[in-house]
Amino acid sequence: MPQAKTLNIEEIDKVLEVVKLNKYAERDRIMILISFWSGMRAGEIASLKIGDVLGHDGNIKTEVRLKPEQTKGSRHRKVLLGEKLREELVTYIKELEGKDEYLPLIRSQQGNGYFRPNALVQKFKSIYDQAGVFGASSHSGRRTFITTLANKGTSVRVLQALAGHRHIGTTQMYIDVNEELMRQAIEKI
Repeated sequence: MPQAKTLNIEEIDKVLEVVKLNKYAERDRIMILISFWSGMRAGEIASLKIGDVLGHDGNIKTEVRLKPEQTKGSRHRKVLLGEKLREELVTYIKELEGKDEYLPLIRSQQGNGYFRPNALVQKFKSIYDQAGVFGASSHSGRRTFITTLANKGTSVRVLQALAGHRHIGTTQMYIDVNEELMRQAIEKI
């Protein structure tokens, strides 16, 4: 199976423009931004509760502490939330009906309100297809997150920690070697 497409800024902007037209535009926007700005997997995003991101003091947390049942590797994982993402979460949560800490952050319109991970994967695919960004999948945000940070000079060890990978080789496979990265490398000589 080919790796998920890494998106450039223009493609990300195109995706965000398309979600503005969706019935659940705010929800779709925040799930896209969580993917691109935190590197979380679709299953992790699907499992998020309000209390995972919103503190008892009413402020957005600076980090999400995922429980083993929320992660691919079934182990605790800390996900850092940058300032831009926290600002977006403030706006999103203000508009939510029901802010109980046990309610899902990203709500489906069926059942208990939680997206099943596979349903969220399909939702990502649908959004990318709507935007005409072919080859993208639910993992594109995660790959783009890691590649963008690598392009900005972040060490692979730091990327490994941010991605929650056990092995550095796994993280290295996520980095899309591109023209920009190669040019930066030769300019260091």
